[in-house]
Amino acid sequence: MMRYAIHRLDADPDSPFPDPLKSDHPDGLIAIGGDLSQTRLLNAYRSGIFPWFEQDGPILWWCPNPRAVLIPGHVHIPKRLQRTLRQGFFKTTVNQQFEQVIQQCATDRGESGETWITEDMLQAYTELNRNGHAHSLEVWRQDQLVGGIYGVAIGNVFFAESKFHTERDASKVALVELMRKLEHDGYVLCDCQLWNPHLEQFNIRMIDREDFLRLVRFGCSQKQAFVNDQQDQQL
Repeated sequence: MMRYAIHRLDADPDSPFPDPLKSDHPDGLIAIGGDLSQTRLLNAYRSGIFPWFEQDGPILWWCPNPRAVLIPGHVHIPKRLQRTLRQGFFKTTVNQQFEQVIQQCATDRGESGETWITEDMLQAYTELNRNGHAHSLEVWRQDQLVGGIYGVAIGNVFFAESKFHTERDASKVALVELMRKLEHDGYVLCDCQLWNPHLEQFNIRMIDREDFLRLVRFGCSQKQAFVNDQQDQQL
């Protein structure tokens, strides 16, 4: 059985994360422990690292290799989804119902019946939203919230975390409209963390961890705003 040296974070939220490039864990586990304070989370994202763990388990910090990303301005929209967008069934808003979106993402458990969005995660990212670091894009059908996506924005990099839908295509609409907004606002990268077949249709790209970290460190150093300029937009 292989054993890997996993860094244990100390209590100081300003303590640095280990260099992901020195990790030999096959799935990209970088560190364990610490907390979900605002300082710790922002330091993690600036280092290309994100938390992902189970309820009642220790906090685990990851930087997988390769990394799944979408590039604003280079997203493929399938023809059927283009028709859905033209039909105008949905409208979108930005940062209007962040707590509802993350709650829905937490309850959208899929086939496993489990969620990685714990109560501590809910509270931490809601605080990030209140402080202007985490953002949501909501999808509505009439007056019903039927889809959404949320993530963290630093510099001109957006770190997408999770999405949900209660109506067909609503989460796809959320992703496409998020990418349009990121392109409009001058973002250069959307981190999607891990490959999955759902993202394949949107021109997901897998890039080497070293290249990803270089892009993130440069992008996070840029000044950028996630502008709430898409409120109540009819598609």
